[in-house]
Amino acid sequence: MEGEYDAAETTVKKQPGPCEPGSICSEPYAAARTAASAAWPVRKYEAPAEAEGDVGGRGEPGGWLEAEDEVAAEFPLTLKVDGTEFATIVCTPSDLEDLAVGFLASEGVIRTAGDLARLTLDAGKGFVYAEHAQPEAAKAAMELASKRFIGSCCGKSRQFYLAGDVRTAKTVTSRTRIAPEQIFALMAALQTSSGDFLRTGGVHNAALCTPDRVLAVRTDIGRHNTLDKLYGHCLRERIPTGDKVIAFSGRISSEVLLKTAKIGAGILLSKSAPTDLGLKLAHDLGITVVGFVRGRKLNVYTHAERVLL
Repeated sequence: MEGEYDAAETTVKKQPGPCEPGSICSEPYAAARTAASAAWPVRKYEAPAEAEGDVGGRGEPGGWLEAEDEVAAEFPLTLKVDGTEFATIVCTPSDLEDLAVGFLASEGVIRTAGDLARLTLDAGKGFVYAEHAQPEAAKAAMELASKRFIGSCCGKSRQFYLAGDVRTAKTVTSRTRIAPEQIFALMAALQTSSGDFLRTGGVHNAALCTPDRVLAVRTDIGRHNTLDKLYGHCLRERIPTGDKVIAFSGRISSEVLLKTAKIGAGILLSKSAPTDLGLKLAHDLGITVVGFVRGRKLNVYTHAERVLL
């Protein structure tokens, strides 16, 4: 087995990457932590360019080109808890221990990294083996994780939670505030901090931030996985999250909002759009949602009091 992890030792090894000294990105994020992308032969076609005022296609010649493209890797990771298969996650093969810990916490199987007696990664075979410090509690939590909770919440959106979400999603009371210029800077840093995205264009990114800087970035083909990786990183490093901001590349769905609530961050930024249920949950759970952060524009959808005028 490789990558054996003891709950008493939660240090994440940092590796050099494209975040340069002096930038607002403070975690060196490796362009190739693992084989997160692969070269693939491709035939590229470019249509002939039209000269100015020429509608007949008699400008610069186009044509076919034989080349190689970098494509995002897709990797099935099976998670076993105390010998029982719990889930298989299709993911990018990077930061897999963070993913496993964050997923277990998001599903309510653990609350802290200390709930794990041991976590062992066998990346070659695509397995993570988790040993819970309290096996009976783990068994009950896994049984609950897939059950739907239909409750009476005066019509509020929380009636759509899974049973595990009822136990793990937190109402956020963050006092952190952020200015528009800080939002633009964080989103720009997110866009440039992931080597995997720059090479492939096929992954999502999420960053744990303060209003002034990016602290950690995680990348994955699945937008939910990026948040689980961040959550696992925070738990393993014992990073307080109540005063943090999450910058995110994907759509703000109800699932993304719930994962943000479980992490405990009070502000969620994205270049993309929210969904109506995502915004209802954000309103209920006290989370500030800022969407469509593009160029010099943004939309504040919920709890606008945290965004400075």
